[in-house]
Amino acid sequence: MKIYLKALGCRLNEAELEQWSHDFSVAGHEIVKDGNEADVVVLNTCAVTTEATKKSRKLMNRLHRENPQSKLVVSGCYATLEERDVAQRLGVDLVVSNQQKEQLPRQVMDEFAANTMPLIAMNPEEPSLFLRGKQRAFIKIQDGCRYRCTFCIVTVARGEERSRTIVDIIEEVNRLHLQGIQEIVLTGVHVGGYGSDLNVSLFELVQALLQETDIPRIRFASVEPWDLPDEFFTLFENKRLMPHMHLPLQSGADSVLRRMSRRCKTADFASLVQQARDFIPDFNVTTDIIVGFPGETDEEWQQTLETISAIGFGHIHIFSYSQREGTKAARLPNQVCKEIKKARSLEIHQIADKLKSEILQSQIGKKVDVLWERHKPENTGQVRYSAYTPNFCRVETIVDNTVLLESKIITTTLTDFSSNRGILKGTIA
Repeated sequence: MKIYLKALGCRLNEAELEQWSHDFSVAGHEIVKDGNEADVVVLNTCAVTTEATKKSRKLMNRLHRENPQSKLVVSGCYATLEERDVAQRLGVDLVVSNQQKEQLPRQVMDEFAANTMPLIAMNPEEPSLFLRGKQRAFIKIQDGCRYRCTFCIVTVARGEERSRTIVDIIEEVNRLHLQGIQEIVLTGVHVGGYGSDLNVSLFELVQALLQETDIPRIRFASVEPWDLPDEFFTLFENKRLMPHMHLPLQSGADSVLRRMSRRCKTADFASLVQQARDFIPDFNVTTDIIVGFPGETDEEWQQTLETISAIGFGHIHIFSYSQREGTKAARLPNQVCKEIKKARSLEIHQIADKLKSEILQSQIGKKVDVLWERHKPENTGQVRYSAYTPNFCRVETIVDNTVLLESKIITTTLTDFSSNRGILKGTIA
């Protein structure tokens, strides 16, 4: 069969696509880049906000409309929370819940009578089509979360924590490295809680990856700012661990954090960030902020602005609060109106842009190792490459079209930055 894989939402969804790609390819099926060519279309949906739910529905409809002859398989958080509705939608042939998604390739092959080994099967060491041209791979290390933040529907959709074994993760990383992957991103619903069900920890996992793999670069996806041991940042003594973490704050007011059922106070968060910066040069922290959480007063909002200004972030993902049925926050009184959320969102975007520019300015003149990724031709006969610095600042360089940088780690001098685009400029020696 020809299989087309598509994901909306988080990096965890992308990591699951990567695993499905491998499982289908090993069984001898072809992963295609165009949904119109596919016999089976697999969509990994998102439900983190109401807008994500709408996008999931629209994409389901579009994929069926563009290739009505294919089998449409839907999984992910939206498909799990609204399984009956999704199953009844026009064109949907199979719904696979989050609890069953590790078996999705087998279910697809069984359901559509394609479970016999084809004549040509992929050697496990060969790169799948899904990987070609990529330098970075997302590694799913765990799923689910044992905490219940009042705004979060994902923990409802993903269920309890389930961790992969260290041996299994190491095998995947080594396989991807053999296929040319230079950088991995450890991802999950509650990454910091990795191993809670296996009597191991994220600290031990990273130690094992550093000892038993040769992957040049390791990053973390979003990590909640708790459950990290005191010695966690000593791991960054190994330069293969990139000096950046995305630590979601969500609000800079302790009273709002209590209503969110967050397990961290602003002072604890600031102390954690300072610990990282004291220990690791140029350590970059990015974060999430929810605007207009139920009951958020003008005073609480000002506290948030003061907190983020005092801490400083390389980037802030800003979300207007989205009321999600099935969460405790949806029943909280004093829901904030759209006009106030819009005004506050504009205000925090201005501060976030200023903080980002300050971080980028501080990088000018430094020499860093960059894993160059995408490129596009310029009208001058040159090529523009883009990538990320080790501390996850976006960087671009322009070189002659005879210079090949893609998938290479090259020392780059950071010479300038574009404040309106939020991108560094670099030169190659």
